Amino acid sequence: MNTTRLYWDMLVKDPQGLPDDPRNILQNVQGDKIVGFSKKNGAGFLSNFHPSTITFEGSLYPTVEHAYQASKTLDVDCRRLIRSASSPNDAKRLGRSITLRHDWNEVKVQLMRFLVKEKFKNPFLRHLLVSTGDLRLINENRWNDKFWGMVDGAGENWLGKILEEVRSEAKAEDYDDS
Repeated sequence: MNTTRLYWDMLVKDPQGLPDDPRNILQNVQGDKIVGFSKKNGAGFLSNFHPSTITFEGSLYPTVEHAYQASKTLDVDCRRLIRSASSPNDAKRLGRSITLRHDWNEVKVQLMRFLVKEKFKNPFLRHLLVSTGDLRLINENRWNDKFWGMVDGAGENWLGKILEEVRSEAKAEDYDDS
């Protein structure tokens, strides 16, 4: 048995065997989609707040959120401050108070794509992502972010789209029969 599968079994148990386990992401599917990326619905690993060391421009960040917020600026001191924030929420708050880089609107999607790909290089997280099958991933939120997510079914859901893209790439790489 491979290590990734062993860890999966320890954390999630048998997805078919324990349908009432709140960690069983399969019980939280709504039709053909997973809505919301929270620990409560078993999909917290999809969140940018989930602990996962990310390398961005030579520095290590504790979460995608830390790295994303730091990437908003080119100021090395601001990046260092955001990288050392004690939580993803604190990193997000700091990211709201900095002067944005001049090309931010042009690069933010490609930066998020890069950071999400970095996160899912972790074999355990990659396995979890691939295990979502072909379900649509909807970053439903309460903080009115209609660019990266959706609010009451409305929004662009860019984070969900990027996650689905990274999942497709991971499946193609991991299960290529050539």
